[in-house]
Amino acid sequence: MAKFQRHVFICTNERAKDDPRGDCGSKGGHELAEAFKKKLHDKGLKRLVRPNKAGCLDQCAQGCTIVVYPEQVWYGHVTPADVDEIVESHIVGGKPVARLVIPDDQLTGKSA
Repeated sequence: MAKFQRHVFICTNERAKDDPRGDCGSKGGHELAEAFKKKLHDKGLKRLVRPNKAGCLDQCAQGCTIVVYPEQVWYGHVTPADVDEIVESHIVGGKPVARLVIPDDQLTGKSA
């Protein structure tokens, strides 16, 4: 079986309404996941690029967040209106959308 060229992980995590961190699910994550699925299918990329709904990506303050692998490019404050640009520029063209990229020093993970 062939491997996917890329995975697009879209946070759809939901937390309690009173959680101060908020969550991507209530910020439009589910709609974003559907928009990626549709756009990738329409571009003929269905078996090449896999959009995956993800639980918490631990970037709540930057939500809605997505991450594209294998490049490890993190995007924040993504809306369905940004999907076409991300797919055309990054997924098809190989150039990340700079205005949406979360800088490495703003990610909540630890350096190796």
